[in-house]
Amino acid sequence: MPATNTDPAGVERSRPLYNIVNNEKKRVAYFYDSDIGNYAYVTGHPMKPHRIRLAHSLVMNYGVYKFLEVYRAKPAVTAEMTQFHTDEYIEFLQKVTPDNMDSFMREQGKYNVGDDCPVFDGLFEFCGISAGGSMEGAARLNREKCDIAINWAGGLHHAKKSEASGFCYVNDIVLAILELLRFKRRVLYVDIDVHHGDGVEEAFYTTDRVMTVSFHKYGEYFPGTGELRDVGIGAGKNYAVNFPLRDGIDDIAYETIFEPVIDAVMKYYQPEAVVLQCGGDSLSGDRLGCFNLSMRGHANCVNFVRSFGLPTLVLGGGGYTMRNVARTWAYETGRLVGVEMNSVLPYNEYYDYYGPDYELDVRSSNMENANSYEYLEKIKIAVIENLKRTIPVPSVQMQDVPRQGLGMSDEQEDEIIDLDEDENKDVRMTQRQWETKVSRQDEFEESDDEEMAEANGVFQPNGRPRLSILDYQNPNAVDDEMEVDSGVATPAAKPTEVEPAAADNDDTMVEEPEVEAEPEVEAPAEAETEAKPAESEAVAEEATPAEPQPVAEEPKVDQDGDVEMGATEEKTTETAIKTEEIEGASNSGVDRKTPPVSAAAEPTVDGDAAAAGAQKRASGSPEASATKPTEEVAKPAEGGDKAVTAPEVTEKKEGDEAPTS
Repeated sequence: MPATNTDPAGVERSRPLYNIVNNEKKRVAYFYDSDIGNYAYVTGHPMKPHRIRLAHSLVMNYGVYKFLEVYRAKPAVTAEMTQFHTDEYIEFLQKVTPDNMDSFMREQGKYNVGDDCPVFDGLFEFCGISAGGSMEGAARLNREKCDIAINWAGGLHHAKKSEASGFCYVNDIVLAILELLRFKRRVLYVDIDVHHGDGVEEAFYTTDRVMTVSFHKYGEYFPGTGELRDVGIGAGKNYAVNFPLRDGIDDIAYETIFEPVIDAVMKYYQPEAVVLQCGGDSLSGDRLGCFNLSMRGHANCVNFVRSFGLPTLVLGGGGYTMRNVARTWAYETGRLVGVEMNSVLPYNEYYDYYGPDYELDVRSSNMENANSYEYLEKIKIAVIENLKRTIPVPSVQMQDVPRQGLGMSDEQEDEIIDLDEDENKDVRMTQRQWETKVSRQDEFEESDDEEMAEANGVFQPNGRPRLSILDYQNPNAVDDEMEVDSGVATPAAKPTEVEPAAADNDDTMVEEPEVEAEPEVEAPAEAETEAKPAESEAVAEEATPAEPQPVAEEPKVDQDGDVEMGATEEKTTETAIKTEEIEGASNSGVDRKTPPVSAAAEPTVDGDAAAAGAQKRASGSPEASATKPTEEVAKPAEGGDKAVTAPEVTEKKEGDEAPTS
């Protein structure tokens, strides 16, 4: 998806947002509920569901959603949660609220709800969204509706059967695995959270149908479980794998233990489905973590598990530095669909979270790695030896399951699709169709509904804008004022406002000839007039129609005919033009492009005097004689040759103005 423009953040998009690295036709179902980010534990609590909204925003704005089938799962209900949890515990979660929590003090102590796991608004709804996405993902894997299912709102691995723990209330992982066990004989659970996945291990500690593999920090660290010797009991002996680690493990060291152990698990256990918990607190710089993994080191685990081609359920988990968790989960979503995302973040509504570098990568720090090579090798050998003691194919007979599977059946899903089409007959693409539509990776050109994408939070880079006539501005063009004033009369209630504009027009139009005639210093006005007599006439003709409104008002004052109006107009224009020439003659060494303020003001005064003289003559006033010399000079200029008249007027004016200056 090339984007060669500038995005709303001002970043040059010379490279595509992602590159396709493999074309495996895997169907990836992505579960997201837009309400998940509205829940908050309590003020100052490190667990922030808002991080899921940040990750989803990156998935949308990178364009990765085009390769996903996006679903909003039905929240899990009480009957579904009680498949693992006790009825009393789920009933308590459903009833308790911040308003009535004081009346449940005994239950809070019993179910460990309080400090780490506080009571907040919408607690039960939050648990329903988290568990519903994981269970629906498992159901779609069972029905072979997808190859990979993603639910970043899941992965709450600390919750016990009747107890909340480690910010977790309902163990969605256990509920999803129970759903997978309806169709799969063996399920593998892999946990790369910095904390031990004690809730999941405890639930399946006595069975060989589920193998739990956890890589975690061990030793004076929550939850305090996950020793190497904890391998399960009874039928589940050697089916619980724990790899205890120390502080500061980096990408290289993690890879040297993760890949051999998972490879041995696949070889000896032969699972039919995988559940991968991608806790982001194992990343470098996490608020509650002590590992030193980069984003790419963390994603390497996801990519390695994906490479086995088994039905995989990918879940979230811990992670308490929101911007790092969002980056990592978005990047891993891209790797699950086979694309490598650009390191420069696209613009999104949470763009400010990622400052100051605004890059996708989460880098390792210079933290010391307390895991020596000898220690890691010793633990790895012990783990693989335990795996060799397992039976490759556990002796579990498949039985008919009487109950109906969780989630929607194929018939129910077809009914929803038909109902959606019936209710939106006139809509080209409904919201459901847009979310479940998957773009083919071998298409030359993408067809997408940009309005629908924008409504779902996709901020597209600025594409090629619609062409406008104002796009190109000539830098060598004349001043904008000339273009505006030359053809349109300004509100002409006052003649004094129009006359300077006409003078500006004339000055601009004859500017180039004046510069060429500049060597003749003694008589610049004569050179101009002789060289451009036709242009002067054109200027007078342009100025005359530009003053229709002042002329229309004068008859009301003097009660005279049209003849006097025309004379007044001609005199006013001629006087303005000649005064411009006077200024050019008296200031021959000054730049004509920016005339002094007095030059623009003088034509206005002369024009007023000419207009006033015409009105007084019409009314028979004795003061009209004051303007007669100007009239006598102007009239021959109108009727006779301008090339002769203009110099005469110039000489007279120069003589008159010399004492004044």
